[in-house]
Amino acid sequence: MASKQEKVIETKTKSILVDGSDLIAGRLCSNVAKLLLQGNHVSIVNCDKIMISGKRNSIIEEYKTFLKIASIINPKHGPFHPRRPDTIISRMVRGMLPRKKPSGQAALKRLRAYVGIPNELRSLERIQFDKAKIRRTNAYYTSMAELGRTIGWTE
Repeated sequence: MASKQEKVIETKTKSILVDGSDLIAGRLCSNVAKLLLQGNHVSIVNCDKIMISGKRNSIIEEYKTFLKIASIINPKHGPFHPRRPDTIISRMVRGMLPRKKPSGQAALKRLRAYVGIPNELRSLERIQFDKAKIRRTNAYYTSMAELGRTIGWTE
């Protein structure tokens, strides 16, 4: 009994603010998922500046075919496809968390994603993951804002 109480006390939750500017989406989301499963509260800012690697046309066409997936019976029953950059990132992180375990559900509740930087978070220190940074010029990548605008996001 005493050892279980000690483990609960040892895991301290920390608030982490991640700046998504010029980071690759998949690598960013996998790092954020790990932090969430460790019990941290993670906020991702500048979701519109997160990059997806690959050719722009193929990324957009792939996402448009993803948007065509709907319920045969009634489309209002789902599945619902995100079009805003912050909800796309939240959905990507959700896919990297355990779906049915309580740890994954609790981790998803500790995630916040924002387009731009909210006023209450401007003064806090932001981190970036070195392994998730883009290595080429921006021309080789597609930003989340660009993807969102082509699939129906209105700012």
